[in-house]
Amino acid sequence: MKVTRLIKELPILHANHDAFFERYEAKFKALADKKRLQIMYELTQKGKVCVCDLTEIVGMAQSKLSYHLKILLDANLIIKETEGTMNYYSLNPDEVNHLLSEELCCIFRRNNCC
Repeated sequence: MKVTRLIKELPILHANHDAFFERYEAKFKALADKKRLQIMYELTQKGKVCVCDLTEIVGMAQSKLSYHLKILLDANLIIKETEGTMNYYSLNPDEVNHLLSEELCCIFRRNNCC
């Protein structure tokens, strides 16, 4: 009796995937900062937050906060909504759930359950 094995092929990674790897590099670099993790945590707890309120919550000057928010935005870890002249930020849960370990996802999920 002949046994046939089904082999699942993994996609072959080519050198032209630099852009793909650069996106993930930016995401993990964005996560590798304590202040940015704090910003993400506060967004998790408070939902959509105006940048003016966020400066007070994290205790940071708006210029410095804007620097960190841009890094998080560029990495697609947070979402920015403009209403009139105000910018509101919230966590991008799909991206966070896709990237983080189960342990860290528990910290950054609104309901704190894994």
